[in-house]
Amino acid sequence: MKITMNPNEQVVKAGDSSLLDNGSTVKGKLILTTQRIYFKAEPNGVEHNDVEIYPKDIRDVFFFKDRFLFPQGLSIITKDDAEKKFLIKKREEWSKMIVKMF
Repeated sequence: MKITMNPNEQVVKAGDSSLLDNGSTVKGKLILTTQRIYFKAEPNGVEHNDVEIYPKDIRDVFFFKDRFLFPQGLSIITKDDAEKKFLIKKREEWSKMIVKMF
């Protein structure tokens, strides 16, 4: 799985994740770089758009529960009121790193 990096961009953190999109779950990788948050969908025969969020566009980051025993939900709200929901392990670490960006 490859992504096109911008000039002077470095990967800070990456991990397996799922994007909750209109009732469906898209598996892929969530990648935090020095310039953006990027979700790269796994190739599975169905076309999915990758998600790219820049720090200047983030309004809020919060947790949500997707399961009773293992809450893994991380939601990012953008300034245009779009919400991207991700399921990721160690969501507290991700949240802290994302909040530092904006």
